[in-house]
Amino acid sequence: MERIRLADDLTFSRLIHGCSRLADWGYSAEQLLGLIEFCLERGITTFDHADIYGNYTCESRFGEALALQPSWRGQMEIVTKCGIKRPSKYGMKSYDTSKDHIIASVEQSLRNFRTDYIDVLLIHRPDPFMNPEEVAEAFLRLKQDGKVRYFGVSNFKRSQWEMLQSYLPFPLVTNQIEASAYRLENFADGTVDLCLEKRVPPMVWSPLAGGAIFSADDDRAVRLRGTLEQVRGEAGAATIDEVLYAWLLVHPARMMPIVGSGKRERIERAVRALSLPLSREQWFAIWQSSMGHEVP
Repeated sequence: MERIRLADDLTFSRLIHGCSRLADWGYSAEQLLGLIEFCLERGITTFDHADIYGNYTCESRFGEALALQPSWRGQMEIVTKCGIKRPSKYGMKSYDTSKDHIIASVEQSLRNFRTDYIDVLLIHRPDPFMNPEEVAEAFLRLKQDGKVRYFGVSNFKRSQWEMLQSYLPFPLVTNQIEASAYRLENFADGTVDLCLEKRVPPMVWSPLAGGAIFSADDDRAVRLRGTLEQVRGEAGAATIDEVLYAWLLVHPARMMPIVGSGKRERIERAVRALSLPLSREQWFAIWQSSMGHEVP
């Protein structure tokens, strides 16, 4: 599988396996290890996590599986995120990007994964109360201690990216953003342009729009399904899933879609998309179908 270079000594697999719903799959440690092996055999070596996934349980479940084959740790890249806090005494979600919280979160993640380093740590969401000096201090300490190799962000817009980057002595290596043929916000607001400008390959969450393309009955979804089905037939794809992944994969930004499924057949569809021929004309047909009008 194609590798995407994020730094001199860091590459990700072009497809990333997402573990946000790992706790819902009902897998034993042995079954999860089998799924990890399935991914590794297909060249998917990068695994995406966050401290809060599965109500703070997904990291430890993954670690329990990996403990059955600890040598596999060297064959993979582990990404995790921190900064979101579950409902407090006020009954609402909040953010915490303080130095102490970032460091404590990483320490817990290391225990959960049963490893001594994280490949990439992301700030999960932009924090309106962020003190970038504290974030920079936390990142620098974690890097110096060898606990985190590289750092990035998730869901950051241009001003937020540039603000945090200005405090760091090393470059952020990725921005994990939402993108799909159904949800184009990050194309429209310059976030994808920023990734191209900075030569930063974005990780892409919800590449199938959380399934909305398959089930929603709004005009956009209906139009898209028709166009995707047409392109599927032209390109020889088995399902429109493959077309949706291919639509992201052919983009010049070197997008890395996150496949967040525990089902092998769904992962296989994403892998098949890597070799799916998709022309510029077909790409724009899908774009215009989503927009509901022709390009100016």
